[in-house]
Amino acid sequence: MISYVRGQVAQVTASAAVVDVGGIGLELFCSPATLAHLRPGELATVSARMIVREDSLTLYGFSDEDERDVFDVLQTVSGVGPRLGLAILAVLNPDQIRHAVATEDLVALTKVPGVG
Repeated sequence: MISYVRGQVAQVTASAAVVDVGGIGLELFCSPATLAHLRPGELATVSARMIVREDSLTLYGFSDEDERDVFDVLQTVSGVGPRLGLAILAVLNPDQIRHAVATEDLVALTKVPGVG
C-alpha cells in the first residue's frame, strides 16, 4: 500500500496533481483543498491511498493523514466509492463530516453532489 508520495510537484490541474517521484510522474486525484496547497516546482509530501480495481490502479492524494483516514472510513459506507468520497471531502472537511455523521445532519451531507 502507498501511504504517501514525496517529490517535486510537476503539474496541478482542477482535479489532480502530478508528483515526480524518482523520475516517475505519479498522478494523484485530490480535493480542491489539497490542490490549493500544491505548487508546481515545489517539493511536497502528499498522504495517499491507492485504490485497486480490476481495470485500474488509481492514487488519491490528501493534505494530511486525517483527511486520508476519513476517506478510508467513507469507503466502508455502502454506495460510497473513491470518487464520491473525494467529492464529500471537496465540500466538507474531516471535522464537518464527523459532526454531520454524529448529529445525523442530512442537510450537510446532501450538499454533496451525488449524495441523496
